[in-house]
Amino acid sequence: MKNMTISNIATACGGTLYLPAGYELMPEQEATCVVIDSRKLIPGGVFIATKGERVDGHQFITQVFEKGALAVVCEKLPEAEPSKLPGPCIVVEDSFAALTKLAAFYRETLSLPIVGITGSVGKTSTKEFIAGVLSAKYRVFKTEGNFNNEIGVPLMLLSIRPEHEVAVLEMGINHFGEMHRLSQMAKPDICVMTNVGQCHLEFLGTRDGILKAKSEIFDYANPDAYVVVNGDDDKLCTLRVKDTMTLTHFGLDKTNEVYADQIQMRGLLGSTMQVHTPDLSFALAINLPGRHQVYNALAAACVALHLGLTPQEIEAGARSVQAVGGRGRVIETDQYVILDDCYNANPVSMKAAIDLMCRAEGRKVAILGDMFELGEEELALHEQIGTYCVQKGIDVLLCAGIRSEHMAKAALMALSPKRIEVHHYVTREELQQELADLLQPGDTILIKASHGMQFEQLVKELC
Repeated sequence: MKNMTISNIATACGGTLYLPAGYELMPEQEATCVVIDSRKLIPGGVFIATKGERVDGHQFITQVFEKGALAVVCEKLPEAEPSKLPGPCIVVEDSFAALTKLAAFYRETLSLPIVGITGSVGKTSTKEFIAGVLSAKYRVFKTEGNFNNEIGVPLMLLSIRPEHEVAVLEMGINHFGEMHRLSQMAKPDICVMTNVGQCHLEFLGTRDGILKAKSEIFDYANPDAYVVVNGDDDKLCTLRVKDTMTLTHFGLDKTNEVYADQIQMRGLLGSTMQVHTPDLSFALAINLPGRHQVYNALAAACVALHLGLTPQEIEAGARSVQAVGGRGRVIETDQYVILDDCYNANPVSMKAAIDLMCRAEGRKVAILGDMFELGEEELALHEQIGTYCVQKGIDVLLCAGIRSEHMAKAALMALSPKRIEVHHYVTREELQQELADLLQPGDTILIKASHGMQFEQLVKELC
């Protein structure tokens, strides 16, 4: 890792370096990695000992040195006498703050363009799409899993290596000030904003509050940053950026600088479209289902064109993009077609997933759970989803969770010429026990809830 020597790490963290006898020459040796999970350490790596809810990393200090750690960043020394330390230790007041400072220091050593993605819905699928398209030309680093918060983003920055040519980082928040701090670390050269939906209202209050919080990404972005936003979003279309930045809107409306038309939806098989920019027009086919993936493809096209990809490279990259588990992945089993969208949920993404399922043939079963962090309107928003299921012609609605009782009741009360079968369970475990008896061979099944409901267990049950 460039410039990541023990002495530079100590300076960046604002810590005090303690060197046991025999380690006097090591401060100029560069680290191979920086981790907070001792299991992921490789020889020559730096371990940051953090205190978690269940585990205190300080108890693994001796163990990581036995595995070949270069140094440890910690809040307290494992030995009373520095001369008896098992290896170099950098003592700081706050290990998590040290992680943040270290990531910011390392970011300054990187010369590759960094794409920062934020928004209420679709950050991960947009990240996957952009990374997939850019991979047609570049060696791309992308955020792993859900490492998109104030712990995940610095870890991802510290995972970028010299062989990478572009980095695509997902940046998630739920409080004011968080994006400001993420931007201070990542300093994105390209900023992508997917939408402003009804997500994290409990902490951000209103959609205007969400827009304000997400816009903190510009606080430390490159002054000449390229900004890509969903111009069909009623909030993002009002966004203003610094005069030195370049703003591009994408969407389905032809007033956007980049837009798509001639869209042919192929159900669960994806879609085709014609993409238009101020300079050119080209056809694009994607294998991922849902209208929201059209928006992801447009965002990816904007970023790719800015970074020099040709339409042919964009088309080839788009075809290669595959859904990740829990985010719109279509799974065909011997008995069912499962739409695995269980990673997270809010009212906008719930309705989009229901719309997608309704494109399938046969009996349609929606297995839905609680949506978290919706604030004062959470019960009404759950009721809206129940009513929406009836309006869209869902055959069976299976709900789990305390909040989802309101979803089930609204579905039962909604007027429709077609009767809908509704079942509610207080917990996911109770639903799981009866799930097999509620389904039929040939069903198309949507599975979706907020991450805390652990609906991935239902996906495992059915696969």
